[in-house]
Amino acid sequence: MRETDKDQDPEKDQEEVEGERSYRPDWAPPEDHDAFAVKVVRSGHPEGMKKEITKGPRRKNLSVDEYVTGVLKGNRPILARTITLIESQAPRHREVAARVLHRLLPHAGKSLRIGISGVPGAGKSTFIETFGLQLIQNGHRVAVLAVDPSSSVTKGSILGDKTRMEKLSRDDHAFIRPSPSGGTLGGVASKTRESITVCEAAGYDVILVETVGVGQSEITVRSMVDFFLLLQISGAGDELQGIKKGVIEIADAVVINKADGDNVQKAEMTRNQFETAIHYLKPVTRGWNCRVLTCSALTGSGIPDIRRMIWDFKEQTTQTGIFQQRRKEQAVNWFFSMIDERMRAWFYDHPEIRDNINTLKEKITSGTLLPTTGAEQVMEGFLEKIFPKKGE
Repeated sequence: MRETDKDQDPEKDQEEVEGERSYRPDWAPPEDHDAFAVKVVRSGHPEGMKKEITKGPRRKNLSVDEYVTGVLKGNRPILARTITLIESQAPRHREVAARVLHRLLPHAGKSLRIGISGVPGAGKSTFIETFGLQLIQNGHRVAVLAVDPSSSVTKGSILGDKTRMEKLSRDDHAFIRPSPSGGTLGGVASKTRESITVCEAAGYDVILVETVGVGQSEITVRSMVDFFLLLQISGAGDELQGIKKGVIEIADAVVINKADGDNVQKAEMTRNQFETAIHYLKPVTRGWNCRVLTCSALTGSGIPDIRRMIWDFKEQTTQTGIFQQRRKEQAVNWFFSMIDERMRAWFYDHPEIRDNINTLKEKITSGTLLPTTGAEQVMEGFLEKIFPKKGE
């Protein structure tokens, strides 16, 4: 007899099984035999299944060496766990993540980083899948950092891009990582820069960063990629809406998607409109004029032209030194963003400041204190702790 069966009563178990067999809701089939795919039981447990569900073995914590070795070998499960580690807000994970990133940094920086944005419905996921599969056919390894809209309840990712990019996600030369935007300005996860570093160290030579495309501040994307592509569609109302948002001003290329079927002529008209408008804008990349192309991510037409254009951009900017200069600027931007992030974390995690904020929140919600006055009091208390007055 097994260790777990010693205290069980066989007759009692038989009675329970017979009771489960006799239980039959109105919608259940009248007969009970192997032709039916589903058996109906009272407790929801199929016959023979143990009622005690034991937990499986816990996944062991990895060491810094195991994280680094796994990433450098291109182990995708460990790569995913490494990104989860660096995305964690837990203080105990920050030190480990910093040590892992420090070890991986010398192996990074050899990819082409492409930011892709666009209005909702522009077909970003379909475009990325078609574009990514063609890159793989040309010998590249592609990592997609798809920033999903966060759940307003759990703050987690809804993993929409994993389901939409079905073919690309199954390819061994691709890695797709949906990450929750968490309300970050521009729809970019706060740890995207670190994720780029990890993917580069794992051997992915093309990094595609997809944003939510809600029209907030895509400057965040621009500060971490080499080439910024704006995806648009025709027949969606104001064709030049992107110019009003200012997003077009930071784009290296505008691509009019869904140029197929009856929409080919409309897409071409939209392309002409954007080309005319772009003449009045200053190029975001010195020595490179923003290009406007059409494509159909559904049929694949125009995708090879986009790929050649992006590699022409890399070759041209590398020869002029602009590519290397932009990478240096990205490193400085990363430096300042990390200062901002750590300062915010330190500020809001400080127990006295947190208690003071909670007290002032009650006064603000009760209407006895203005928000501006409350903010001033918090900052005054914060500055007094850092720069105490003489004699105190």
